Formats: sequence, C-alpha cells, structure tokens
Amino acid sequence: MLIAIDGPAASGKGTLARRLARHFNVPHLDTGLLYRATAAGLLDKGCRLDDVERAVGIARGLALVDFNEDRLRGREMGEAASVVAAIPEVREALVKAQRRFASRPEGAVLDGRDIGTVICPDAPVKIFVTASPETRAQRRALELAGRGEKVDYAAVLEDIRKRDARDSGRATAPLKAAADAVTLDTTLLDIDAAFAAALRIVAARAPA
Repeated sequence: MLIAIDGPAASGKGTLARRLARHFNVPHLDTGLLYRATAAGLLDKGCRLDDVERAVGIARGLALVDFNEDRLRGREMGEAASVVAAIPEVREALVKAQRRFASRPEGAVLDGRDIGTVICPDAPVKIFVTASPETRAQRRALELAGRGEKVDYAAVLEDIRKRDARDSGRATAPLKAAADAVTLDTTLLDIDAAFAAALRIVAARAPA
C-alpha cells in the first residue's frame, strides 16, 4: 500500500495523509518538513537561504523523524522552506531518503509537492489535493491562530499565492499533478468528506 499525495500549501493534504496512514496502519512522511527543517538549520546557523553548500549539508544530515513541528509549521518557516525547496541540489539530496522511506515493505503514505511525479512515480495510488487560494488561506490563518501567532488574512493569502507561483514555476520538480493522479478538490469538503473521497480513490486504484 503506497499512497502518494501532492498538492499546494494548506490544501489539506497533510491532514488527509496522516489519516490515511492511520487507517491503513502504515508509516507517514510529511516531506515538506524536510525542507522546513533544512531552512531552519540554515537560519539557526545565520546562513542565507540560498547558501547551496550549507543547505545541502544540512539536508543530508536530517533524520526523518523527531522534528520540532511546532516551530517548523509556522508561517516564517513555510516561506523559508519554499525558497530552499527551489534549490535543485537540496531536492537531489533528499530524494534518496524519501525513496527509502517509500520502499518499506509494509507500504507508506507520503505527502508533498513532487511525490507522484518524482519521488514515487510508480505509486499505485496518486492523489492531487487542491482547494481555492481563499479557502487555503483561511485554513492556514486558523492554523496559525491556533498556535498563538498573530494573523493577517490578507498577508496569508498573499503568501499562499506567492508560494503557489514559486512552487509551480521552479525549474526542478515543479508542483503539478502527475498524469495518472486523481485530483481531489477540498474547497467545499471538511476533513471527514475529504477522507471518504480519498478512501474511494484508494479502493478504485488499489482494491487489493
């Protein structure tokens, strides 16, 4: 059971991936945390986000577990991660680790922006999760507010649009749906409805 989930920021892919992993009792990897952790490592060392040599060194030294998610999921780190993720050498450094995770005999669920297109192109189940920018900005604003961060909805929406443009326009592994992925628009869906829709996709693609 290998499930590849891609989609833009705040589309709901991470929440959906975690729920699917629990349902099928397989490990889950939020690959976006790898780029956020790399960005955090650069900032902690006082380095520029475009310092390729340092970024690659940090990426190669990452473990795939035990991240400080409270820090990494903040708005600042999300923006920084989008910059770091555009560095081809960083993406290359993280590809092998992600593929090793995906090759576990019991299966896995991975979510990110290039899982179905680059990391796991042969995954039997590929889902591209999306939602309108306004809906995603509202979700992200609520998430940040829940962490005690001061939130400006207009600024969050602008960040979402900038990240969409950066992620879709980068030269290496741009954000896009794999040709054989099923698109799941969650704009009008709560998590229960989105999960039910995802289960139907899995059943259709991997009935065994």
